[in-house]
Amino acid sequence: MLEYIHGRVEELTPAYAVIDVAGVGYLVNISLNTFTAMQNSETARLYLYEAIREDAYTLYGFADKTERALFLLLISVSGVGAATARMMLSSLSVPEICEAINTGDERLLKSVKGLGAKSAQRIIVDLRDKIAQIDAGESSPSGLTASSSEAKNEALAALTMLGFAPAQARKALEKVLSESPNAPVDELIKKSLKLM
Repeated sequence: MLEYIHGRVEELTPAYAVIDVAGVGYLVNISLNTFTAMQNSETARLYLYEAIREDAYTLYGFADKTERALFLLLISVSGVGAATARMMLSSLSVPEICEAINTGDERLLKSVKGLGAKSAQRIIVDLRDKIAQIDAGESSPSGLTASSSEAKNEALAALTMLGFAPAQARKALEKVLSESPNAPVDELIKKSLKLM
């Protein structure tokens, strides 16, 4: 099992990063929280989860061990796959997810795209006792403000990579930008995800 990968950041998008390690480029799927932590970094260390199936070998990377630990707990819940767990970590911060599970805030969990009422309830019931092992902390990385059109283009690319239709993503982004014109990319994506 791979523990982490450390190397030069060759490509960084809100959905994945390509890390060059000794001349080999590894495509690592990341959450929006990890993307924010990696911005403007020439090198990065990502803690890994390997998803090995018959038809695919996929790497998921996390900026810290806490986010990876929460991801592993989320995918241990029946009906919650890696894509849903990554969407949760892109929509909400680690402390928000931990707090929602601890307090039984089903409404907040259901606000994540692709997560229904039954899955939210199952997450709360299955993880309420286990979530104490996560040291969520109170801080989450804050994004850097880019120019409005640059931020919009990056956010649009990220939302389409996450599976949203470009027209739907553009409409949500325009609404968010009208309320917060100088919002950083990660904030644009999070607010747009809540609108869709």
